[in-house]
Formats: sequence, C-alpha cells, structure tokens
Amino acid sequence: MLKKSSIVISILIILFVIFRVFIVDSCSSKDTEYTETLSANNAYVGDKSCVKCHSTEHHLWKESDHYMSMLPANDSTVKGDFNDVTFTADGITSKFHKKGSKFFINTEGSDGKNHDFEIKYIFGHKPLQQYLVQFPGGRLQVPRLSWDVNKKKWFNQYAGQKIASHDWLHWTGNAQNWNTMCATCHSTNLHKNYDTKTDTYKTSYSVINVSCESCHGAGQKHLNYINGSDYKSGDKVTGSFMKLGKNSGQLEQINTCAPCHARISEISPKHIDSKEIMDNYIPQIPDTEFFHADGQVDDEDYIYTSFLQSKMYSKGVKCSNCHNPHSIKLKKIDNQTCLQCHIQKKYDTPKHTFHTIGSNGALCVNCHMPGKLYMGNDLRHDHSFRVPRPDLSVKYGTPNACSNCHKDKSEKTLADAVIKWYGPNRKYHFADDLIPGSRLDNQSESHLTQLINIQNTPNIIKATALFYLGSINSQTSLKTITSCLNHKDAQVRYRALRSLSIFAPSDWIQNVGPLLSDKVRAVRIAAADLFVGLPKDQIPSQYVTAFETANKELVSYLHYQTDFSVGNIMLADYYLKIQDYVNAESFYLKGLKKDDKMNYALLNLSSLYNAVGKNDASLHVLQKALKNDPKNDRIYYNLALLYNETNNSTAAETAFANAVALKSQNPRVYYNYGLMLNAKKNFKAAETILQKGIAISPNTPDLYYALTFVYIQSDNKTKAQQTAIKLKQLDPNNPNYQGLFQNLGL
Repeated sequence: MLKKSSIVISILIILFVIFRVFIVDSCSSKDTEYTETLSANNAYVGDKSCVKCHSTEHHLWKESDHYMSMLPANDSTVKGDFNDVTFTADGITSKFHKKGSKFFINTEGSDGKNHDFEIKYIFGHKPLQQYLVQFPGGRLQVPRLSWDVNKKKWFNQYAGQKIASHDWLHWTGNAQNWNTMCATCHSTNLHKNYDTKTDTYKTSYSVINVSCESCHGAGQKHLNYINGSDYKSGDKVTGSFMKLGKNSGQLEQINTCAPCHARISEISPKHIDSKEIMDNYIPQIPDTEFFHADGQVDDEDYIYTSFLQSKMYSKGVKCSNCHNPHSIKLKKIDNQTCLQCHIQKKYDTPKHTFHTIGSNGALCVNCHMPGKLYMGNDLRHDHSFRVPRPDLSVKYGTPNACSNCHKDKSEKTLADAVIKWYGPNRKYHFADDLIPGSRLDNQSESHLTQLINIQNTPNIIKATALFYLGSINSQTSLKTITSCLNHKDAQVRYRALRSLSIFAPSDWIQNVGPLLSDKVRAVRIAAADLFVGLPKDQIPSQYVTAFETANKELVSYLHYQTDFSVGNIMLADYYLKIQDYVNAESFYLKGLKKDDKMNYALLNLSSLYNAVGKNDASLHVLQKALKNDPKNDRIYYNLALLYNETNNSTAAETAFANAVALKSQNPRVYYNYGLMLNAKKNFKAAETILQKGIAISPNTPDLYYALTFVYIQSDNKTKAQQTAIKLKQLDPNNPNYQGLFQNLGL
C-alpha cells in the first residue's frame, strides 16, 4: 500500500497496481459477500468466452507469469512459507502457519496484541505476493508482511516504519483496506458498495481478478452481435461492440490503462460513456506532495502522470508501441524498444551515451527512465523520458539519473561532465520553471506564468502551474488563472477552478458560471464547489439551474468518497460551507475515527465548534491537534484567534509568537499579530512583525494597510505615506482604502 500523506482535496482513492490479464471461468470464490451472480444485466461473460475466438498464446497470461491476480488462498495459489515460520520486523514478531487447508498469520491486531488471522485471498505472483484477511463489515485488509517470490523470504514492505496499532497506516486500518485501496484494479466490474451510515461494504465483482472485460468492456453484447444475423450478413459495426480495439487511438488506449496505472480518484460508480478521462476520474498532477519539484516520480505514482509530461506523449506514442498490451512486457529487448523510432547510429553509440556498448550506462532506460523500488521490491520506471539534469540537482537538489549509478561522484562533478560532453547550455525543459515555481516564494509567480504561456508546455504541467498559482493571492495570478478557464484541456480547466478558491467570488463568479454546464463532469463539480459557499441571492439567475444540477453531481461525488478517511472530511467541508453544522460535525468525526492524526480535520472541526459557540470544544480539538503536531504553525494561529476571541490576550500573543517562530507563510498571522501589538501600543514590535509578513508575502495589500495604520498611530507620517503609496500601487481601487489615501494626501 502507501505511506501516509498530508491531506489534499484532489487526492482520495490511492490505487496500487500494475494490472495483468489472467484466464478464469468466473469468480471461483464461494464467499457471496464479495461476489455477485453473473446475469444479463451486468453483461459480463468471463474469459472462456473470449478464448473461443482469441488465442490464449497471444492474449492471455498463464498463471505462472501473472503477478497481480487476486485468487482464493489454497495450496496452488499461495507462494509464501506457512510452515510454522516466524519473522520479526520493526518490533513485531509474526508467525505463518496452517490449520488443515487454511493459512494463517499470527500478528499484531488493532488492539496491539497478536492474534491468528486467516488468509482469505492471495494478491499477485511476482515479484511479491500479498495476502488478504477478512474482517467484519465486509472488509478485507492487507498485512504489510509480504512474500518475496524471487528471494523466497518474508519481508516488510515498509521496513523501518513503526506503526502504532490504532494508526490509520496500521495494516488493520483504512490505509490498508482492500475495498478502498486495491479492489477496483484487481477485479472485473467491481463495485465497492459502501454504506456510509453503517460503515460497511458489500463489495461485488463479476470476475475475481483482471479479465478481458477489464479493458475491453462487458462481452455479452459483443457475443450476441457476433453470433447474430447482422454480423453474418455483413452488417459490420466498428469494434463489434467492444472497447479498445486493435487499432485504437492514443487517448482511448491511455485512458483505458490510466484508471489502474495512475494515482487517481474515481468520481462515481456510475461511469459516463466518454473518451474524456475526467468524466469518470481525477488524476493526480505532479505536485510536490507525491512528485519531486521537477515532476519526476517520488511516491507511488505509477505511469500516467509521468507519461503525460513526456515528448513521447506529445508525439502520439501510445502504450502498445512499446508494450504488449496483454502481457505488459516490452515488445523489444533493451535499447531495441527505443530504436523503433530513434536512429541507432545517432543514439545507440558511445558518442551519445559516453558509456561502453553493452554496459548498464549505455541502456536508454537507465538514463531516461530511472527506476525506483516500491512496495519493498517492485522496481518501476519513470515514464517522463527526460534528459538527466545534474545541473538542476546542483541548483535545487532534485534527483538525476546519473547519480543512480555514480553514487561516488558529487552532483557538481556530474554536471561538469555533461558540460564537457554537450557544451555549457542545456536545452529548455519545463523543469527550469516548474522547480522555482513550486517553491512559492517571491519569484514563483513569473515562472508559473511562463509555464502557462509557453505553447508547448505539457497540459499536465500547465495544470500543475495553476495548482501552485492557487497559493499566490495577487491580481496577476488571478488574471492568469482566469485566462485558463476556457482551455481545451479538462485537467487545466479543473485546476484553474480549484485555484480560484482563495479569491473573492466577485473576482470569478461571471467567468466560472458557464463552467457549471461544462461538457466534462469533473469540471462541473469543481465549478459547483466554488458556488457552494455563495448565498443563494448572490448566484446570478442565469446560473441557478446549472448550479443545482452540478451541485447534485458534487454531492454524489463527495458521498462516494466516504469509505476513505479524507472523503469524509471533504464531505464535512461541504456541509460546513453551507452551514449544515450537524452533518459537518458528523462527517468530521467519521473521518477522524478512521484517521485521528488528520490535523486538517481537527482544525476545521475546531472552526465549526467556534461558529456554533462551543469554544471549550474548539479549544480541546486544537489542543489535540497540537499534540499530534507541535510544530504546526496553523494550529498556533487558530489558537491565537480563539484566545483573542475569549479575551485571553496573553495566551493569544504567545500563540501568535509561536506561529511566527515556526516561520509561518500565512500573511494573516502577521496581519493579526501586528494589529494586536499595535493595540497594545507596542508600535516597534508591530512594525517588525508586519515587515516580516511583507517579506514573506509582498503582494498582500492588508499587510501594507496594517503597517500604514501602525505608522499613523505612532505619529510617523512620512513612513505612513511611503507605505500607503505601495498599498495604492497594489490595490488602488479598493473602497476600504480610499479614506486612508485621502487622509494622507494621496
């Protein structure tokens, strides 16, 4: 599974998989809690029907080759050693044993004590095999102990991580839940069937593992057509009612693979028949939560987001150009894969690689697709196909492929070698702007704007630039974001909408309104999410109906995510926006029950309690958050506001000081703290704090306004005028500032 990450709205359901095709008749499990009877309604027919027409040699894997199937645990499927062996990892000793024909792991449960847990299913054949344990409420959980098929030994996928038994990341917790985290990509026609009220699953599937229909769609209509009179009489239908035919286009193929080969969230169990991926899914962008600052993979990010950054994608390359679509194996060996398109005499030579032919350094993949181990022993390659840039490593600390082999060399030495071979100038790459743009400092805005304005910047990178711009509250940023609302790419429109949330509705309402009726579902949802916080009388009449329709899609989407801890918080945030405090509290508490370390949820729950006058509860929640993370500046800021509201000015000032000491990047910390110090007539300290805020956020008008007020209060008219001039340059037409300008003769 995955290590714990911070809360990001766009990320919900994390699917870890590389999917394969395996020949099965139908679901062989007798556990009806996880299966459904096949019927004409779901139109799934099983792979044996496919084999009647299609050769297994070319289309289907043999079991010995297949490494991501899900099958019932028995003597033929289980590869691990269950002969009373023990394994100790990170302070926990586990025992693997059998009772009759059943397999068990004796390991730590959610109560911190060891218990016997029966293995219900196996997951995969190589390079590792995982095991599933059945729990009440329809849950299947995945222990972190897995079997290394090649080395024939037990191992902990995340060695060194000591996880408390009650933690979200513990194998009995939400992060290791099959229904939410794994199931969709390991079975055919899977439905989670999660009940929010009872917190239970009735997960169903048509075929227990990945089958032909996973990619090609339900087969019953295809079979009826092939066996019918229309087909026999020559009345042909393109594709014969099957998806992803032999000559399918790039987007059709990529979008078929993406749901399982991407970090992605599913919008609804009811899919729209569409060639646009964002009608049904929201893919992750390469931001610094899961990727390196230059877009290279870091966390368990799969293929899609990397590939969309690449020149290969921009040139029309599709998955099947390099991979056999049924085995996923490369069609050619080593460099021969790349030489299908790239000239051998130019690229497969020491004049290009500066490494001996036949050496690892001469392999294209090692320089342009560096790999990383995930899940303990699963090597996966970055598919952004980028040129190694040790010079960026020197400047920014980002990784580069050269360092993977030359660990004894400094980044400067490697960068100098590239200069020696290729000259001092590097060809422009979007990383030259993306890295400094991701830092969100004084220089970031120009780099991010540049990425959006360059025509051939990959759309997924433009979407990422928009994501970062959503943290820069300036008129230039607003203008850039708004200009992308009509972009042809749905991901760009979606991220532009998400980034408008920091701006006042008056800045975007007329531009966003039309997107409530956008042709893509994810975009409509994002537009509705902006409108949710508006009072009904502020919604322009021409958008009322469109908003009501899009809002229903938004609510449906949010409810669908509630099997995951973050999904509950997203739904709670929605209810908080519409001031439905009862439902908001309920879903915050549900999310925290799944993951009590989510400080984002605790902070919002504290705000909710404050809004309804329960300040004691609000303070208690903030103190719990502080216990989780004593170095979180936002917690201190919220504490300061709460203490100030309850007339505890001494505690408020201490909390503000702690937020500043933690180098908060929030300009409101400095604004409010500065005004508090000013009210105490501590003018010098107020000036110092506000100037710190301006240094961090030089485009925030309120900081200049507060500083001008401090100078007026301290009878320093010259500095007051100088500061007010800067304020007028930033925000000349703000009605709140006009009286100040007049009083100072501006």
